[in-house]
Amino acid sequence: MAALLSMTGFGAASVDVPGLLVRVEVRAVNHRGLQVKVRASGELGALESDVEARVRAQLARGSVVVNVDVQRSGDVACQGLDVAAATRWADSLRGLAVELGLEGHVTLELLVGLPGVVTDDARAAFELTDDERAAVLACVDAALVSLNEMRAREGHALARDLLENAREVERLVELVRERMPEVVRALHEALRTRLAELIGQSVPAADLAREAALIADRMDVGEELARLGSHLHQLRTLIADGGQVGRKLDFLAQEFFREANTTGSKCNDAGVAHLVVDLKTHIERLREQVQNIE
Repeated sequence: MAALLSMTGFGAASVDVPGLLVRVEVRAVNHRGLQVKVRASGELGALESDVEARVRAQLARGSVVVNVDVQRSGDVACQGLDVAAATRWADSLRGLAVELGLEGHVTLELLVGLPGVVTDDARAAFELTDDERAAVLACVDAALVSLNEMRAREGHALARDLLENAREVERLVELVRERMPEVVRALHEALRTRLAELIGQSVPAADLAREAALIADRMDVGEELARLGSHLHQLRTLIADGGQVGRKLDFLAQEFFREANTTGSKCNDAGVAHLVVDLKTHIERLREQVQNIE
């Protein structure tokens, strides 16, 4: 049985191989579809499509940001850097900022991308070997495992909350069902009294029964309550099945609201109205939590 998964979560992993330190962080938040952003240094640009493919293989919904940081260790990271060129660029940029009245800082990341600062030999040193590429992607996979573990824990808590609200919805539906015979009896008595007041005499039982039946038919919410019961069964089934069920649960939450609204509008009774208000409160809680599920 698959776990229910939250769309929100965080995962991280690091890999230290000879000459290379890799760290990957993955953050996911709610989104109607799947949106993936990969942030990596220049030498990793060729890996972005592979990283995104790995994310899409694991997730179905959410806005996901993957940060991939690779650092060279030892002397490799410093080979082929023209310090004099970097100094000239830094001085020129600072002077330009003053002249234009701009604020900001000249960062190392900016400098290494400027012409002449990094030589061709250094750029070659920064290129990843096949083994290093494999290490980076393995680190991405490990971060996704960490992310999914957190999403599963969050999903377990969401499932518990959904089932608790479902039990309250079920209890309120049953209270409405139990209330309806009393509503019909009160309607019958009110109709008899009102008609007697209007015509000044007792009303034939057959006529009274016919009118009461017509009104009771218009107030009958049996179908709505039955559909609510069916939706509850589907909700529990989807939660038990787990996996990528967020869209189905979202649809069910809308159907819950539809049936609750119809019940409230059809039955003109203060007791039922109060129950429907409570019912819609718990359905709204269901809807809010469903928005967090993949």
